[in-house]
Formats: sequence, structure tokens, C-alpha cells
Amino acid sequence: MPVKHPAPGDLEPIERASRDELQALQLERLQWTLQHAYANVPHYRQAFDAAGVHPADCRTLADLAKFPFTAKADLRANYPFGLFAVPREQVLRIHASSGTTGKPTVVGYTRRDIDTWADLMARSIRAAGGRPGDLVHVAYGYGLFTGGLGAHYGAERLGCTVIPMSGGQTEKQVQLIRDFRPDILMVTPSYMQVIVEEFRRQGADPREMSVSVGIFGAEPWTEAMRREIEAAAGLDAVDIYGLSEVMGPGVANECIESKDGPVIWEDHFYPEIIDPETGAVLPDGSEGELVFTTLSKEALPVIRYRTRDLTRLLPPTARSMRRMGKIVGRSDDMLIIRGVNLFPTQIEELVLQQPGLAGQYQIVVTRDAALDQIEVRCEQLPGADPAAAPEQSRRLQARIKDLTGVSASVTVGPPDSIERTLVGKARRVVDRRPRG
Repeated sequence: MPVKHPAPGDLEPIERASRDELQALQLERLQWTLQHAYANVPHYRQAFDAAGVHPADCRTLADLAKFPFTAKADLRANYPFGLFAVPREQVLRIHASSGTTGKPTVVGYTRRDIDTWADLMARSIRAAGGRPGDLVHVAYGYGLFTGGLGAHYGAERLGCTVIPMSGGQTEKQVQLIRDFRPDILMVTPSYMQVIVEEFRRQGADPREMSVSVGIFGAEPWTEAMRREIEAAAGLDAVDIYGLSEVMGPGVANECIESKDGPVIWEDHFYPEIIDPETGAVLPDGSEGELVFTTLSKEALPVIRYRTRDLTRLLPPTARSMRRMGKIVGRSDDMLIIRGVNLFPTQIEELVLQQPGLAGQYQIVVTRDAALDQIEVRCEQLPGADPAAAPEQSRRLQARIKDLTGVSASVTVGPPDSIERTLVGKARRVVDRRPRG
């Protein structure tokens, strides 16, 4: 199937297609993907055979549930190029995860894959309000991380002017934003908070920056953080979703006219929600683990990839494709504190509800004898009264106990007392419990 580049700024026909038209395209592409993976990737041939299924068994979209899952461990077990479905010489680019634990996960792209990625990122930026000629400041990290180059190629495909700043150098970030006056800023939401703080440090009002749209992703963030960023920076905060194993950024993106959850580009990625414990497929609207199957990737097709992100599938609104709800946590990041399930996003919501507290926070988990303990570290907004910290701590501690059932100690420090994220994702949880 040849790649067709949409006219810049125009909605593609598939974004307005009927459900029947979309599902017919999905089934055609799904059947091709399953056959492509089975014929060219030993891992998938072995996994399908072990599960007693064959690509020919997929006659409807519901039949996908018969096929086995793919997990991050499978990518690491086939490191570096074992999951490629084309000869290595046909792979134009390689990206990899940070590899903070164990081997990194490696992904590859053919020329067509790169084109598809650029098209979908252009579609995403357009959905967020971007138009040809807009000036786009990219503060996602470049290099092996997919964020920077993914945003870069998509903005260029749309016809925008790109400022490839990458992450870090916060003082210079703010200088360029003030001098170049970009229309769109693409960055992690936690680093956007750092940029806002740097504006204030320089004596400038972040609400007067030229940026009208922030496209924020690469880490979970809450509606409370959206409200906080929008109020602080005077812009529309739009959510983008993606992950390297499936493509990179641009798997889904919110539409600025609705801001009601990222639209999944279902013509290229087939989503499922499963029970993380049993693997059973759940109906739309149910909360569970998000699973993706790629529908058009050549170099690295992935079948039923378990993202570990917990969310819901929601009906279409601004486009013909389904949306995903806010990520409420990760099935592998959930903290279990004295039998209570706790997600960092729950703490974030409560921190941002407290007057006088900034959006920066960190959860430190320790173990005293046989009991797990958590400390929530947060900080005051600049200009807040230091004498108010004990009462702020008491109120937040009570809210955490009331709404989560977890007893936590709370430390409220002065502004800038929590280490800032310079590049990439915030480290919200520090788990100091002994292993084993």
C-alpha cells in the first residue's frame, strides 16, 4: 500500500470515515501484519505455533484475541535485531529505549515506516492546532529517544518551521522562546513546569510567552496538571501519546477543539483493553491495560504489545476514531503500600489541589521492619510564606489518607528544593525498599 502524503492542514478522508470503512481497512492491514510477522520473524512464528494459531485464523478483528501477547521482555530477549521483519539493510533508522534496567529495547524503521511516522506526527500536530508556517520549538530529547526526531519530522512534514532545541539548557530554552517567539512547544509536561519556573526566575511572566499550544507527552499527566500549566503559561495544553515499541510519539493525539483524550490513529494501530491479571479483552469504556497491534509497520511489526499503561477506550468525538482516556498509571508502576494499590498520578492530583504548592513532587518508598512507608516530598510556590509549610503538610497528609487510604508523611520544602528534570521524564517515585 503506497503512502499518500496529505495536503498540509487538510483532514485526511480516514479521519472522517465511517466505522465500517475504518474496520474494513483495519482487518485488511491486520491480516497483512500477522502474515508478515509470521513469515519473517522467528519469534512470532514460534509464539503463534505454540499458541496453536495461524495468520489465516484471523477472519475478523475479534479473532486477534486468539493470538499471543508481546511484552517488553520479548524485545529484550531478541536484542538487538531479532524482531526485525526485513533484512537489516532495509532498515533506515534505529532507535532504542534508555535501557535504565537491563538491555534497551531496539526498534527499526524502513523508508516507508519513516514516512508513515512523519505523516502521523503531522496529523497529530495538526489535530493539536498546528498549521503550515507555524514555528515549532522541540524540547524533547533527540538521539536514540524517539521524541525529538519524531516531533521534528512530523512538524516538517506539516510544513512548519522547526527549532530543534532538544532537552536541557533551560536558561537557553527560555531565551530562544522569548527571542524566536514560537507558536507551538513540544516537551514533557514535567519539563514544561521547569520552563515556567525559569521564566519567573528571569523576571518574565510565562503567560506572556508567544506559545499558544503545548503538545505534551512521554509521561503520564493529569487533568490537574493540565489546568496548572494552562493557567501558568497561558496556552492550550494538548496530550500526545506514543511509545517507541509501537512507533514513537504520534500513536494518538488530542484534538484542540475538544481536548477530551488522545485520538488513536486506528488506521495504523489497533487498540485493545485487557484485564492486566487475566489477559481477557474488556469492552470499550472499561479500565484496563492498553494493548497495541501495529497495522502498517514493515521493519518491526508488533502483535498485541502490552504497554502496561492503564486507561480506557472511549467513543469517537472530533474524529472518526476512538479516543483513550488519561493514563491513570501503569500496571508495573503501581505501588502496593500495606495492601493498598497506589499510583503516582493519584498523589499528583492531590498535590496540585493544595493552595500554595507547586506541581513538583516525589514519592519516596522505604521499609521499616516489615512495614512499607511512603514520604511525599513537594515544595511551595515562589513567594509563598515558609511559615505556612507545616499546615500545608498537615492538610496534604490528611487528604492522602482520606482519599487513598494510605498513611504518608509529607515534607513541604522551599521552592526548587526537589531536583529538576533536565531531559526526558520526571522521576516521580524513588523506591528504596530492599530487593529480594
